[in-house]
Formats: sequence, structure tokens, C-alpha cells
Amino acid sequence: MRTLICGSLAYDTIMVFNDQFKNHILPEQIHILNVAFLVPDMRREYGGCAGNIAYNLKRLGGEPVIMATVGDDGGMYLDRLAKLEISRDRIRTVADTFTAQAFITTDLDDNQITAFHPGAMNHAHLNAVADAGPLNLAIIAPDGRQAMLDHARQCVAAGVPFIFDPGQGLPMFNGEELLTFVQQADYVVVNDYEGHLLAERTGRSLESLAREVKALVVTLGPKGALLHTDGQIHDIAPVKASAVVDPTGCGDAFRAGLMHAMLNGMDMPTAVRLGAVLGALKIAHRGGQNHKFDFAAAAESFRHSYGYAID
Repeated sequence: MRTLICGSLAYDTIMVFNDQFKNHILPEQIHILNVAFLVPDMRREYGGCAGNIAYNLKRLGGEPVIMATVGDDGGMYLDRLAKLEISRDRIRTVADTFTAQAFITTDLDDNQITAFHPGAMNHAHLNAVADAGPLNLAIIAPDGRQAMLDHARQCVAAGVPFIFDPGQGLPMFNGEELLTFVQQADYVVVNDYEGHLLAERTGRSLESLAREVKALVVTLGPKGALLHTDGQIHDIAPVKASAVVDPTGCGDAFRAGLMHAMLNGMDMPTAVRLGAVLGALKIAHRGGQNHKFDFAAAAESFRHSYGYAID
């Protein structure tokens, strides 16, 4: 089933500083901060919410259609997607820009200093949902501000059910805009922090917002998730990971599992559980797209974790 993934494609450059930031940042000199960190360990990962979600959905046997933008340096990413047999038809290359990029420096306490350059992502509104052809489901993931506004409206106009997944893009919108997103969407997925911020900005409780959609999901990391649907709240137990290595991309993996289950007619509690399974599979590996699995492996983890089988 064709699933539209609206969101970012990005390169993540991750550097490790083999010390603690606090040893090199003097509080009394913070007003004239000028520091340099030696980072002998560095790696570059393929990332961005759209790329991560599509990667996981494809491994489950889905048919993701990425709608995103890359810059002049996007060739490596496009080649990777071709090797993964993920459609590139709706990915636009924007001349004279860089692909969105995050530069992340991590110290030995897992503190992070991140610089993010949106680059081509600022032009994502040039893409249109109507150009993507027949669709069964869409997700509006973090992207350029205007793109998120436009693509939500376009999904409604095209009659395409969609998930509103504001993620780190949530602070770009005021309460009225966020409430409009929720009212347009069929489903909403946020983490615990984003849920609190969504409620604060809209002036509505999550229970109240959940009545606007078919389901509202709040992920709680190692504590599992809360599913608001049909006037009820389901407490979804977490999945124990084989190792906790890197949380980068776990939320995107969760969303792919959720979407696959929904597309295949599973009930919402089962869908959230499959999302939790994929998050646990991802967290055992570095980067957002380095974990290897297929539907059979995910289904076996599901049966082991929750005591019943999925097809």
C-alpha cells in the first residue's frame, strides 16, 4: 500500500568529544564563550524523519513514497534510496542549496551540542501531495514550516488520511495553527514532552484533543506509550531492547511500525505495540538506518513481547 512520507531528508554528522563539556566551559565566562573541541571520532549517517520512517516501513514490506527536498549534495542519499528500492519520484533537488544537515558533538556524559542547517528543507513547500498519485495513508513529519501547513491542507483536499507528527517542528507553530493541524488530521503522534507542549499551546488537554481524531498516541520512551482512542486510554507496555545504544531515529521507527499495522487492518493497540517493537529493534544500533530486520523478525519480537501473533 502506497504511503506518503512528508518530512526531511538529512545528513547527520556525529562527533565524539572524549571528555566532558563542563570541564571546558567556565560558567563565569559564558558571556564570551569561545571553545574548540577535539573530536577524533566522527561518522556520517543518513537521517531525517522522512528517510528514517521510509527505511523502516520498507523493511516491513511497505511501499513508502518520500516527499522531500535535497540540495546539490543529495546524490549520495538518492543513490542509497535507489539501492533500498525506495521511490525517489517525489524528491525534489533544489539547486544552490545543501541537503538539511545536523552537526552533533557528544561528550562522555552523552551531553550534546547540535547545529542544524535546514538548507533545501526550506523549499519543501514546492512539493504537492496531488502529484504523488493514489495514496492509502500519509504522515506529516517535521519539515519546512510552510510545507507542513500546505501538505496537511492538501491531504484533506485529496481525501488522504494522515498522521500529524510535529516532532521537533512543533515550536514553529502557535496554538491556533496546532489546533487546526489536529482537526485536519486523522491521527496524532507525539512524545511526552511534545504532548505537554501541544496541550499548553492549544489550551486543550490531550484527552480533549484526542476527541478530534481517531487516535492520539503519546510515546514515553522506556515506559511504553499511551493510546487515546474511542474515549479510552490504553497503557501500552514497552518492549525490552537487546541493548540500548543510540536513541536516534527510535521515534521514526515507532511511526513506521504504527503505520504498517494500520495499513494492514490491525487494531490501534496492536499498531502501537508494533511501533514499540520497531523502536526497540532500532535502539540497539547506532544511527537511524543501520538496523537490519524484516517483518518476520519484527513479528517474532512482537509475539515474544506481547504474547500473541500478528500476520
